[in-house]
Amino acid sequence: MAVLHFVQGALMVWLAEDVRWPITRTRYEFDVATESIAPVSVPWVDVTLPLLVAGFLFVSALAHAVIATARYEQYVAYLERGMNPYRWYEYSVSASLMIVVIGMLAGVWDLGTLLALFGLVAVMNLCGLLMEQRNETTETTDWTPYWVGTFAGLIPWVVIAVTFVGTVTAAAGEFPEFVIYIYVSIFAFFNLFAVNMALQYRETWRWSDYLFGEKAYVALSLVAKSLLAWQVYFGTLNSPI
Repeated sequence: MAVLHFVQGALMVWLAEDVRWPITRTRYEFDVATESIAPVSVPWVDVTLPLLVAGFLFVSALAHAVIATARYEQYVAYLERGMNPYRWYEYSVSASLMIVVIGMLAGVWDLGTLLALFGLVAVMNLCGLLMEQRNETTETTDWTPYWVGTFAGLIPWVVIAVTFVGTVTAAAGEFPEFVIYIYVSIFAFFNLFAVNMALQYRETWRWSDYLFGEKAYVALSLVAKSLLAWQVYFGTLNSPI
């Protein structure tokens, strides 16, 4: 997994064109014409979008490399206890970067909003950590962290959907199709992570073995990140944006 993520990240850096998208910030300014103070968006920094995509691939590559080498014994010990905190630490960064990329593709460029999206997805994944820690010693599953994480994780998708609707309305229905495909496909994969956890804790079929669920997490992570990365890559190269 470390190699697969790293190679894709390296290819993204090597192949990507210099597609720069702005991050803005909002501040108040005095409008002389209306003699009132109103919020305005001003440029803050430009980011190279394909390199931002490579970022979450490299984060995953580093995490897999660490648990396969320096932290391998601890990783195995955690799996025997039915938990993997390293997964949630990595997801809290890589998945949060993914939602920032999706938000920017949809037209969310405000720094404060992007930070909020990043933070909510990080909270969602850290709730996964709390779910495993909380239920390590309980006889009856406590689903509270699960539902808190679900709520936190849904908000960014609602925010992005609101931007979608506003943009489509303003553009008379015109919107890059690849962004819609990204939204739908990655939203589906994010939900599959939640389904995987639910099946683990309900010990449904093969998920009664924690390691089966762990393998499912690994596979879902690779496919979701790869799918987003290459959809963004080909979309930004071929899109007129």
